[in-house]
Amino acid sequence: MRILFVAGDLSGDQHAADVAAEAKARGAEIAALGGPALKKVADLWLGDLVSESVMGFWEPIKKIPVFFHFLNRVLRPALDQFKPDMVVPTDFYGFNRFVAQTAKAAGRRVCYFVSPQVWASRPGRVQTLKKCVDRMLVIFPFEEKLYRDAGVPVTFVGHPLLDRLPLVSGEIPLKVEPTVGLLPGSRPGEIRRLLPVFLQVAERLPSGTRFVLFAAPNLSNAFYDGFLESHRLRGRFLEVVRDENHEWRRGVDVALACSGTATLENALLGLPTVVAYKTSWPTYALARSLVQVKNIAMPNILAGKILMPEFIQSRATPPLLAEAVQRLLVHPEHRRSVRAELLALRGILGGLGAAGRAAETILREAA
Repeated sequence: MRILFVAGDLSGDQHAADVAAEAKARGAEIAALGGPALKKVADLWLGDLVSESVMGFWEPIKKIPVFFHFLNRVLRPALDQFKPDMVVPTDFYGFNRFVAQTAKAAGRRVCYFVSPQVWASRPGRVQTLKKCVDRMLVIFPFEEKLYRDAGVPVTFVGHPLLDRLPLVSGEIPLKVEPTVGLLPGSRPGEIRRLLPVFLQVAERLPSGTRFVLFAAPNLSNAFYDGFLESHRLRGRFLEVVRDENHEWRRGVDVALACSGTATLENALLGLPTVVAYKTSWPTYALARSLVQVKNIAMPNILAGKILMPEFIQSRATPPLLAEAVQRLLVHPEHRRSVRAELLALRGILGGLGAAGRAAETILREAA
């Protein structure tokens, strides 16, 4: 059995790699176009798409020649030469919808893993996917009904993060000095917008506060040194870390995080978090006209209420963010309550074994 995976961002790359490893353990041969996680598991490596990842509506336009190259000079030949029994586009809808269409036109079966956020904006994407996807593999429970009602074959496999994040107790960490984790994102663009703001937030917090900056695994220390080397808070950082096993994150009191996968990771670790996001103003204006949900942080969407305060665009300012972080730091009972509600979200995400269930579904569909 031959499976071809395509992922275009870090979180999708890791999710796809987990499923690819499970499929490989069941005897499949793996080809992959993606990032560092997929590269480790692939029998046939097609190239690094993740390093080209960008966010927004306008920013990807600059990358069209690169994506055109991957689609026509890399993927099409792989479909002809590797002859996969199944193609698995993972997340990254802007590119992967063309992957699905190209694979389907070449006579290959397609399982799309990790749904685009059609429930948040542009529900018409469901009809686009319906034409080129044999089965959707969704990771949030509410997505299953959405696709089933649209007539798209769908399976809820659960969320892969549950397998990678350690179980934690409901008790808050005990430390002498309060510690704040800074998670400004994984893409260079979002880090350039948010890390300077996060450092200004740190300046406003009490002098006894310590900080941990969580660096993206795909970016060098030199990239972060450009922000930190002349900053007077440098001595107050415990560490600049790449926290692959989440041990550091389990030990901080409060996090200040870019909206994205990190917020759900924090929720599953029971880590009270303040969420921030900034993008270009044209992108923000267009997003506001399309987005149909009140909140952007997935823990808030899952809970149906605000568990993580959100500060978007013009509200993502040092004074407002510092006030929200400090409010969590000085009220341990509130932190304990938020922690318990965040940890309760584990119960609605499908339980352990999501990658294995996804791999079994893919192999069954391929057969």
